[in-house]
Amino acid sequence: MNRREILLATALGLVLVPLEGIAVGNQPAFAIGPDQKQAELANALSEAKVSLQQGLAASESEGQPISGKFEVEDGKLQLSVYTAKDGKFFEVIVDHVTGKIAKVEAIDEGEDLSHAKSQKAAMDRAKVKLADAAAKSMGQAKGSTGDVRVVSVMPQLQDDRPEAKIVLLAGKQFSTASEHLD
Repeated sequence: MNRREILLATALGLVLVPLEGIAVGNQPAFAIGPDQKQAELANALSEAKVSLQQGLAASESEGQPISGKFEVEDGKLQLSVYTAKDGKFFEVIVDHVTGKIAKVEAIDEGEDLSHAKSQKAAMDRAKVKLADAAAKSMGQAKGSTGDVRVVSVMPQLQDDRPEAKIVLLAGKQFSTASEHLD
């Protein structure tokens, strides 16, 4: 599932997904998400010691962060940040436990390249860093929901203005927020 599909699925709504093998008292535990992949992500995020904002900061050595997200890839939690440097695009995998860069791969074809180009176009107009927008959104959500984690931050041009779409996780509940970047 690519970044846009994950965000679209998140925006479409939330459903309860039972998780086998995990129970609270005599009742099965539930993760809330639009599908099993979102439920898997919600549960995997408990392994993360590094925030998305810290991952964005770590990736700056590989270029300007233009988007970031936690995802489950091949059954394992991964912190992925797209960066732009010298007209090229990269996917930087940040270790979600240590905060160190684990891998850097060039993005040079396909949907990922298209997404990176549109994200870069939005960030070229931005005056606010993605990490700052994510922190602001998280802070606003924290007041009403308790513990909140930023799952993804994706910039886009909305009515010719740069805006970040931010997916948040409070407990096992996903929500989305928008922050202007200008």
